[in-house]
Amino acid sequence: MPARRVVITGLAPICPLGLTKDDLWVALKQGRSGIARLESLPAEALPAPFGGESRQFTGHIDDFGELEKEAKRAIRKGIKVMCREIQMGVAAAQRAIRDAGLLPDTIDPERTGVVYGSDHILTTPDEFAEGVRNCLDEHHKFQFSRWAEEGMPKVTPLWLLKYLPNMPASHIAIYNDFRGPNNSITLREASGNLAIAEAYCAIVRGSADAIVAGATGTRVHPLRTVHTMLQEEIATNGIDPTKACRPFDKDRTGMVIGEGAGAIVLESLEHAKNRGATIFGEVVGYGSSTVMAKDGTPQPDVAFKNVLNVSLHSANLTPDEIGHIHAHGLSTIAGDLAESQGINEVFAGRRNPIPVVAAKSNTGNLGAGSGLVEAIASTLALHHGELFPAINYQTPDPDCDLNVVQEGNETAGKCFINVSISPQAQASAVVIRKWD
Repeated sequence: MPARRVVITGLAPICPLGLTKDDLWVALKQGRSGIARLESLPAEALPAPFGGESRQFTGHIDDFGELEKEAKRAIRKGIKVMCREIQMGVAAAQRAIRDAGLLPDTIDPERTGVVYGSDHILTTPDEFAEGVRNCLDEHHKFQFSRWAEEGMPKVTPLWLLKYLPNMPASHIAIYNDFRGPNNSITLREASGNLAIAEAYCAIVRGSADAIVAGATGTRVHPLRTVHTMLQEEIATNGIDPTKACRPFDKDRTGMVIGEGAGAIVLESLEHAKNRGATIFGEVVGYGSSTVMAKDGTPQPDVAFKNVLNVSLHSANLTPDEIGHIHAHGLSTIAGDLAESQGINEVFAGRRNPIPVVAAKSNTGNLGAGSGLVEAIASTLALHHGELFPAINYQTPDPDCDLNVVQEGNETAGKCFINVSISPQAQASAVVIRKWD
């Protein structure tokens, strides 16, 4: 039998540029940045005091979009057992479900599922503060021997539920009575595209008719931020935070931290048509590759090349048929160089240089949430028929010989490849085609 076609019927970002797909699209087209001086962390104590915070997201029930009465009551009660990352993930999913019009009377709960990506979600120090304080001796030194009896009882009993990476998918399924395939993917920045790919495969093989695919992540966090700034290349260029993230620019100095989530609703074409859904695009392929040397050194240039080749093969497309690439575009010296090498090797025989966009220039690195928000951005570009500029690209780097989009009037083409990669060279990609 012919393979089932899988289409996108709902889109919802939670990111530094806003809480709706329209907010995201308008900001990208206007070349606005969501990067500013940090408000949720002590900016003065950090080597890079700026980031892409999702400032419009407060965690209030209203941020979860329009909800049915029963779901609203349940989510309001459940917010207290969700950390911020999980709250953003659930909010993005609920907004995507509403955007798709995926109402209870239009679906079969047994054939509707959730696949969600995330980072390894970290707790915050305040969760243990009272317990630690209870175990200090007269010299204010922590006594571990007292922790079991005097410290642990002071930790909130449901503490762990706030930080488990499988909780976004669990919450979303419970609140919406989705009883179909359910999975959680924790591969850092690669998670978003892989969540889309897993959902796509589940629908193609007939295991589900509709799946909410999403991802949530952050680099703006009391502990995660410290880890990131100690371990990765962080932008230090300039006083103006809006100009700090410069993918593929010769004067780039590193990534900018951010936070956010994104979700899309995927359905079989038949299911979407039967309920009269609006279709924004079609998923037609995907790719995944992890490459390391024998000594464990990541090889991102090879991973990028592999994942692009696999995606093209999966989608049965040639390089000339791809309208644009949404690059990972981290804005690090080594990362952008490796990505440009991979793109150029795969698309070397193309008639015209392939247009490249990079929304991290507007948002910073949202961790696991980046890939989904970027996939939404390029799907909107297909829908509107034109691309958006990569801001801060002013001085082309001759070592990154790419056709980076500088004006917002270039055509988006008929399809795109969205690429993401983790620091460990776990690369992922999805191919999405315009719906005509």
